[in-house]
Amino acid sequence: MSKHALPHDSLLALPAVEMRRMIGCKELSPLELLDACIARIEAVNPRVNAITATCFDRARVEARQAEQQVMQGKPLGLLHGLPLGVKDLEDTEGLLTTYGSPLFRHHIPRADNVLVQRLRAAGAVVAGKTNVPEFGAGANSRNVVWGAVGNPFNPNLNAGGSSGGSAAALACDMLPVCTGSDTGGSLRIPAALNGVVGMRPSPGVVPSERKKFGWTPLSVVGPMGRTVADTCLQLAASAGMHGADPLTYPLDSQQFLQPKELDLSTVRVGWIEDLGVCDVDPLVRRAFQAKVALMQGWFAKCEPVELDFLGAHTCFDVLRAESFVASMDAAYSQNPANLGPNPRANYELGAAMSLRDVARARAEQTRITQAFQHYFEHYDILLCPTTPLSPFPWTSLYADSIDGKKQENYYRWLALTYVLTLTAHPAISLPCGVDELGMPFGLQVVGRFRGDVQLLAISQALEKAFSTYQQLRRPIPNVHAIPEPFPSLKSIVTAPPLAGDMQLHASGSVSAV
Repeated sequence: MSKHALPHDSLLALPAVEMRRMIGCKELSPLELLDACIARIEAVNPRVNAITATCFDRARVEARQAEQQVMQGKPLGLLHGLPLGVKDLEDTEGLLTTYGSPLFRHHIPRADNVLVQRLRAAGAVVAGKTNVPEFGAGANSRNVVWGAVGNPFNPNLNAGGSSGGSAAALACDMLPVCTGSDTGGSLRIPAALNGVVGMRPSPGVVPSERKKFGWTPLSVVGPMGRTVADTCLQLAASAGMHGADPLTYPLDSQQFLQPKELDLSTVRVGWIEDLGVCDVDPLVRRAFQAKVALMQGWFAKCEPVELDFLGAHTCFDVLRAESFVASMDAAYSQNPANLGPNPRANYELGAAMSLRDVARARAEQTRITQAFQHYFEHYDILLCPTTPLSPFPWTSLYADSIDGKKQENYYRWLALTYVLTLTAHPAISLPCGVDELGMPFGLQVVGRFRGDVQLLAISQALEKAFSTYQQLRRPIPNVHAIPEPFPSLKSIVTAPPLAGDMQLHASGSVSAV
């Protein structure tokens, strides 16, 4: 296999789809690509703390096998030879999987879960795990096992969550493919804060077997990427029916691979800054208004709208708490101190609720979803900000106030995403320039019910249009200029050292040996 002629920085900056094309054409060795990723991780990860457990030795063996398959002319999967980062909520065979909790400080699963199985089957080479909040609770990816993820544009600020490690790894070109998941915005928020793409697909498109409530549409797993095409690549490799998730259904996963080109002048757009029920910082409102003004003439129509989301906060409070009770009852019953402040707060909120509360919340979600359909009689997509704030210091566990208004709980600042979660519509966060502080700005694009393919086509057209405007194109961090964070990203780690069956790397990550 011929060696590529690009320096490492140029190679790692290539879209995943281009890397995959080069591998298939024998222009790029999977092993060479993996080694470039490892070198980038070792150089940059100490400054952002996105990657946790690694399995570099095993990955090199798998990359050599991937190269042999190319040379032998064997059929290649959609992700063949691409190094993969797996969110530390997803079980990976033989690789430390902690869920960000000291309860699982030494947990090494014996098998991959369905998502990881599918990505491996598509040819991806698992290189390591990506950092999360404890049990994925909240949108600041920090925990006492691994520490906090720093934002690549300023490591003293937070990278969002709960897929914060995946988003930061993508932004820093440490890995070309990373997984995510989303309940209240865990794919969309970190994508926005790191300047990458995060898509929450419709419930049932990608199987998720770790939901305790298999029938809930609240939690999904989905793709992240630096471009829409990269996001489509992972979605096509992971979508499709599986018995482990009863919401999945038969579908053609290849429909996501290359959405048809779309003319934005045919698209009807409605926009709203706050969904009518969310607190939003004036800085974000100004940035959103300025970006919408630049786009105004692109569409068949583009106008402000009003939406009926009254009751959405209470509805989400109940349904989220219900899921925490289901998943954490054993740990809490054994000892409430087993759980950190965020998951414990959710559990206790749910434990105090009645069947009447749950019934009302489920009825309200149905009403919200049905009412939202009327909007799409007049529009094809909805635009709004992804987050209500520019990134804040990761030392603050959550945003306790927005525009001077006290937030009721640790996740209320996620309302711009969790309100839309309740609708069960697909949504994507696209990088859309920066805000007044020079930090990435995420534009949230919401599609029709089960309209994932159309949403991806519109998003790809938007991305192409953004690329011609300095104010709208994706911001890229200078990884060679990321300063040492202060205080240290690892300063909140209080868990005991690893057992002897693990080896600590200089990068701050660990590898199963």
